[in-house]
Amino acid sequence: MTTTATTNTNTTAAGDLRPYESYVYAYPHKTAYRPLRPRPRLREVWAGERSDALSLYLHIPFCEVRCGFCNLFTRVGAPDGLAGAYLDALERQARAVREELDAASAGGVRFATAAFGGGTPTFLEAGELSRLCDIAERDAGADLRAVPLSVEASPATATADRLAVLAERGATRLSLGVQSFVEAEARAAVRPQRRADVEAALGRIRDARFPVLNIDLIYGIDGQTGRSWRQSLEAALAWEPEELYLYPLYVRPLTGLGRRGPAESEAAWDARRLRLYREGRELLLERGYEQVSMRMFRLPGLGGASGGGDEAGAGAGAGVGDGRVSSGGGGTEYCCQTDGMVGLGCGARSYTSRLHYSFDYAVGTARVRGIVDDYVARPAEDFARAEVGFAVTGDEARRRHLVQSLLQARGMDTAANRARLGWVARDQVAAELDAFAGRGWLDGSCGPGLLRLSPEGLAHSDAVGPALFSPAVRAAMAAYDPE
Repeated sequence: MTTTATTNTNTTAAGDLRPYESYVYAYPHKTAYRPLRPRPRLREVWAGERSDALSLYLHIPFCEVRCGFCNLFTRVGAPDGLAGAYLDALERQARAVREELDAASAGGVRFATAAFGGGTPTFLEAGELSRLCDIAERDAGADLRAVPLSVEASPATATADRLAVLAERGATRLSLGVQSFVEAEARAAVRPQRRADVEAALGRIRDARFPVLNIDLIYGIDGQTGRSWRQSLEAALAWEPEELYLYPLYVRPLTGLGRRGPAESEAAWDARRLRLYREGRELLLERGYEQVSMRMFRLPGLGGASGGGDEAGAGAGAGVGDGRVSSGGGGTEYCCQTDGMVGLGCGARSYTSRLHYSFDYAVGTARVRGIVDDYVARPAEDFARAEVGFAVTGDEARRRHLVQSLLQARGMDTAANRARLGWVARDQVAAELDAFAGRGWLDGSCGPGLLRLSPEGLAHSDAVGPALFSPAVRAAMAAYDPE
């Protein structure tokens, strides 16, 4: 992980905010992580942590194509048996991590939810997907048929044989990254796909009878209009998905769109994205969906059957993007503010109450390939230690809880927060909250025990979240050199 003195983050002070500063799917972002020296053993990292309701996340870094907007940790293709070698390494890691967790826990380890993300997990062939499930169950210790299991897929890889494996192994939520049903927009986003192929994939998913279907859509694509956005929304609604995620397009460094340069001014693009977001929100509310966060809409009554958050709207499926959500299908919710996450795979992150950790992070093709190759070559004992991370204690833990709670439509119970963390949010971020209130972004109808965004505040979630980052996190993100 390389650092530099240049500024590479969009986060700003609360007084100067654009509506699309940055998507906060986790706090802090991986660009704030640094090498841990010395590398701690995982049994020490997890000592004293609650281990009876963990979330398990398995990361597959491969995709059949890299979309123009994607800045996830992913590589195109898996030549020369790389997928099998990757699963070998994942198996070694799962066994090593489970041994460390067992050593750290006096009361035993239990997973309450599971998710497969990436990349594109369904890049794996049917037999490889079955092996992935074996690793999650036999080596990591999750009972996939007894807990909610969310899986990300793309239209091209949602084949009948792959879906049959996932359905038989207990998947309760299938999330399909469509992004747009309009072929010209898909091409503009450097995501070549035919609408007929997307519709066929959705038909196969419905035939497999997953309890929850989620469809991802993106607004703000070059050339997208209110009419074409409505066309995609209506096409998605025709499948009666239990969930819909609406993502604003971001153009980031080292991506296909990032290399093209802007198609319009920032002000014009911001205004267009806000307009499209509002049109999409109003349509979904009219059709009976409830808004869970800026991005997430679901049918009422799903509760714990709703799905996990996608890291960037392109198939990341980390299950932590929108606070207390589940990985689909069951009645158990995963709360990313309070529950632990065990991430397996070279692009996965893990959470304890005190430390967030992962492997190195990159976006550029050459660096990603190097990290994948390094992961595949690691011996089992190397997986027993954390490598890069960020300590989330004290003020950082309180800020994390505030950010992850406030970005949900239901807001934050300040009394419960005070009881758990011994802290009142306004004491730490008074200037930021006052700025939000002045812009009409806070719900003034709430009583003193609830801090909640107004509808306009939810629309500006990508400004609210970054404004609450600590100075230390800002500095670390600014010093990160994209690679």
